[in-house]
Amino acid sequence: MRATTALTPEVKERLIRLAGSRVTEAGVLVIEAKRFRTQEQNKADALKRLVVLVQQALVEPKVRKKVRPSGAGRARDKQHRSEVKRIRRYNPDEWD
Repeated sequence: MRATTALTPEVKERLIRLAGSRVTEAGVLVIEAKRFRTQEQNKADALKRLVVLVQQALVEPKVRKKVRPSGAGRARDKQHRSEVKRIRRYNPDEWD
């Protein structure tokens, strides 16, 4: 798999990551197919699973943008926490 020129290096790395333990140290992707009784069906199944794996590797993951809550959002959260703590506080005068 590492020797193939059909895939870009980024796609190869994603494919290796997706395949996980199915990739040997030599870089060979091993797909076992024992679901069917005939060899032809098992080969077709393995090939279909390989195609799905490669298609998943071709999809470039979205880059996560770091965001921070706005000042107003932090103020709302702080106000909410304050209200919760005020409600939970024990005040014997309010219990009568």
